[in-house]
Amino acid sequence: MCGIVGHLGPQNSVDVVLEGLKRLEYRGYDSAGVSFISSNNELKIYKKSGKIQNLIDELEDKEIHARSCIGHTRWATHGGVTDTNAHPHVNEEMGIALVHNGIIENASEIKEYLLGHGIEMKSETDSESFLGLLMYNTNKGLSHKDAVIASFSKIKGFSAFVVLFKDTAEIFAIKKGAPLVCGMHEVNSEVLVSSDPYALAGIANKLYFPEDEVLCHLSVGNQNLLNFYELNGEKSKRYLSKTQSMDHDPASKGDFEHFMLKEIYEQPELIRSLTQFYFQGEGKESLEAATKLPRKSFHITACGTAYYAGLVIRDFFEKINRIPCHPELASEFRYRDPLLNEDELAVFISQSGETADTLAAQGLCKENKLKTLSIVNVEGSTLYRDCDVNLLIRAGTEIGVASTKAFTQQVLTGRTLSAVIANGGVDDKFRNELSAKYTLLATRIDELLDNAEVIKQVASDIYKYKGFFYTGRGVYYPIALEGALKLKEIAYVHAEGYAAGELKHGPIALIDEEKVNVALVGPELFEKTVSNIQEIKARKGVIVSIGPKGNKELEELSDHFIPLNFDGLEELSPLYINVVNQLLAYYIAKNLGTDIDKPRNLAKSVTVE
Repeated sequence: MCGIVGHLGPQNSVDVVLEGLKRLEYRGYDSAGVSFISSNNELKIYKKSGKIQNLIDELEDKEIHARSCIGHTRWATHGGVTDTNAHPHVNEEMGIALVHNGIIENASEIKEYLLGHGIEMKSETDSESFLGLLMYNTNKGLSHKDAVIASFSKIKGFSAFVVLFKDTAEIFAIKKGAPLVCGMHEVNSEVLVSSDPYALAGIANKLYFPEDEVLCHLSVGNQNLLNFYELNGEKSKRYLSKTQSMDHDPASKGDFEHFMLKEIYEQPELIRSLTQFYFQGEGKESLEAATKLPRKSFHITACGTAYYAGLVIRDFFEKINRIPCHPELASEFRYRDPLLNEDELAVFISQSGETADTLAAQGLCKENKLKTLSIVNVEGSTLYRDCDVNLLIRAGTEIGVASTKAFTQQVLTGRTLSAVIANGGVDDKFRNELSAKYTLLATRIDELLDNAEVIKQVASDIYKYKGFFYTGRGVYYPIALEGALKLKEIAYVHAEGYAAGELKHGPIALIDEEKVNVALVGPELFEKTVSNIQEIKARKGVIVSIGPKGNKELEELSDHFIPLNFDGLEELSPLYINVVNQLLAYYIAKNLGTDIDKPRNLAKSVTVE
């Protein structure tokens, strides 16, 4: 959600921070700002609502030479989208600037306390209460380090804070349950901090991932550019360090108009490479470790698209491995007081590895002594560090807010584990057969993408309708949910996903000539699904069927028909049909003229509850 970047070093820090913030635009935001110490030692602040370009335009005619800067892109939670509520928040008199990601749950209580001590707030945000605490503790005579620690100890909720002090030009950062990464380039004497490693790609050659309640001290005045401390002030070793392996290509859209479309087209090659990673590459050890985890039953927990991937994975484990699975929305998991036993496995699915609700659910399972497994894209993320075993989905950086390739890779990673468990390990025959099936899926998706004009034409015919019902039975029901979510996310139209057999239990009352039924029809349960389509057709609904090619009955029943070749795909068919959903949502959104890569009100990584 909110993006944070901080920099100290010989380069112009404002330029570095702005570049980092631009890389984080994909996370979603509604305002942006920077605070820096100028060449004449003044604490400056510039912030603007709207796009980062508004901030860049504001700075364009100013001569800026800064060696320390913090910046922020805000996704509003407390207070409206205004320049005043944008970050950073600054007290110029005391020379303190801060940026914040997360929610301070006791902000009202803190503000009331501070008001009683003569400290008033200027904005509507919860974040400014932390600035007030810093002012309060600094007035008491505490050092910068101790003031940050004392202020942080009063905060409730998941948050990350980055603070810049004018008098020393140092940056302090600390977090609990929110993403935070530090980076360093020792040769260039540069040190950075961010909410996302992607912001540091190509700048820092070493990354550091602090654990919760570890204070990060960035200073060019110390022997070490970066130091870590516990809350008692002692040096800390609670951080993970790794060499930066991520490259940054600012022109990564290539010939594609949007990142989302590019990422849809990347899926075939990602599918082909997954088995190589797990059977011949670096993933072998983690896959083997995952097969040794408890199997009495699985709690599968995630949010949004990752949750729908979990529903597909559930079908693999229950049908193929006969392992009972309990899929759960992470946002509800903790509050339901779930029954958890030590001989069960908790599985967490996340693209970013920083989703706040998923991390909270993982923490609960850990407290109850369950073994935990992540299916995750970002190596080194909080979820990756906190789980016992991790299966990387190998999707690469996903820029589009609406997830596409990550969903496919999450499902296939789950399928790979299911297959290895069922086979009792990996042998040559098994490896070749599973690799061949994944290659077949990749080939079918390639063929589908080569003939996307059919889907593009359907989208142009239906984009003006008032509502969309995605329906599927059995293994296609989760795909109906995901298809409807994709359309809602990027086209801003009303769309719902239903199990096809449930339409007659209420939703069919909404069907008329202004509603579209996107019917997902696989070889399985074909007759029953067609029967449900006929019920909608009888009520003048518009039928878009995605189903087996050459089926005249289905084609004649449909107003629009998208034929697919399901032969040989078997349990992978849901992923095949989902690519049609992705393209259909994309082209409908394009016809409607929405901001496809950065849809309104959404964030790529939801780091607040």
